[in-house]
Amino acid sequence: MLKFPFEINDISDALNRTLLDYFKGERDGFVQVGPSKYFFPKQFKKNAESYYNFQARPSDIWVSTFPRSGTTWTQELVWLIGNNLDFERAKNELLTSRFPFFEFNTFMHPQVKQELLQANKYDEEHQNFIHRISQSIIPYLDGMSEQRFIKTHLPLSLMPPSVFQENSKIIYVARNPKDVALSYYHLNRLYKTQGYIGEFEFYWRIFKTGLNAWLPYWDHLEEAWGRRTDPNILFIFYEEMNNDIRKTINRISSFMGRSYSKEQVEQLAEHLNIKSFKCNNSVNGLEMRKVKILNEREGDFIRNGIINGSDYELTPELQKEMNKWISENLEKSGIIFPDF
Repeated sequence: MLKFPFEINDISDALNRTLLDYFKGERDGFVQVGPSKYFFPKQFKKNAESYYNFQARPSDIWVSTFPRSGTTWTQELVWLIGNNLDFERAKNELLTSRFPFFEFNTFMHPQVKQELLQANKYDEEHQNFIHRISQSIIPYLDGMSEQRFIKTHLPLSLMPPSVFQENSKIIYVARNPKDVALSYYHLNRLYKTQGYIGEFEFYWRIFKTGLNAWLPYWDHLEEAWGRRTDPNILFIFYEEMNNDIRKTINRISSFMGRSYSKEQVEQLAEHLNIKSFKCNNSVNGLEMRKVKILNEREGDFIRNGIINGSDYELTPELQKEMNKWISENLEKSGIIFPDF
């Protein structure tokens, strides 16, 4: 077994107390991992080695993103391309089963799990679902005989080395950080496993300084951007997908060694239309809402999907600050976002 190669350090007690006051889904505290100080709940310590030693296969397809970068949309697109546009199965089988989330168990604190089990104490099916998603997905993946489709938010440096040794395919999606930050704020309020209770202004300070799960944002993107010419990596922008989904379908199909007719591409594009996508119960998080993992007082898991949607919710002062931060980091990183 490989030793996990990066240091995992607890954050300071004072900072830990502050963050625990705002993030009610974590109870023990947080750690920072490696030279980039990637941010995780403390449970990452006990899971890091098993993640790192996961045995990938050449046929695996990974969708890797920073959260709220069009992940679910891309998963559905990729799974259908890889499964001969089997819309019937996609309709009847949850995306969370078809395309498992690699590291989700790190974010289900045992106390939160018990609270959810108690909230679902009269429904055995719901309790079984909670038990299942709280466990490591690795034994399930190891036991699969069919092609595996895997979702992760881990940066490339924390992914299992076998992914690169076996040349598994990785589709990495990047999105404008202003839209990501606002959407991620809403997700942190929505999911009880995060349980954020503050306002956006404070959350923005957390996001900017890398103090929420999977941050820092720029390090995450720069790792993938630096390897975008690797033959097993397809780097795409959410803005490109949003602007021309048909072109994106063809690009991903080619990367996956598939080819579909113009009519089939049109059918898939219609399936992915945001209006129908939001109502698709196999992808829209309904199963999470049923078991009370989602906060009833918050909005939908799938939001509006528009570009520059953050402009409608932010004050001019905050927009100016965010734009300055983005501009400075784009200049340093060399990443070029599409301007649609």
